[in-house]
Amino acid sequence: MGHTFTSHLYHVVFSTKGRLPLIKREVRDELHKYMCGVAKRHGARVIRINGTADHVHLLAIIKPATAVADFVRLLKTNSSKWLSETFAPMRVFEWQAGYSSFTLSESMADVVKRYIDGQEAHHRTRTFAEELKALLDRHGIAYDAAHYLD
Repeated sequence: MGHTFTSHLYHVVFSTKGRLPLIKREVRDELHKYMCGVAKRHGARVIRINGTADHVHLLAIIKPATAVADFVRLLKTNSSKWLSETFAPMRVFEWQAGYSSFTLSESMADVVKRYIDGQEAHHRTRTFAEELKALLDRHGIAYDAAHYLD
């Protein structure tokens, strides 16, 4: 075959260190725009991004040559540095060490977009810990219930 065609669609989730509610509403939109810019500069495209004070969800298309771990590291490293330098109260901002990522087909993209869009309403009744556990279960990912949030 003379051409290569790919679609590597990921739902990525990560939280603030210790799930502290550090991402205030007045910072959130700027943070999301910044993260989209980082992704774009590295050849990825964020289709949806949203979150709450303690975590972020994004739906992104990542180039096949880019490992999802490298993509997430770029987002987290650049955005934590930017937050620390741009917003004085966030000088000690950190993301959690890990992340969760889930691949999906294009046919599921609209479902995940709606899910990401509804984060604020969703978290009126469910904590991040409950949400993450449900996502891991839904995707059949084994985890240690005592340490999956470390």
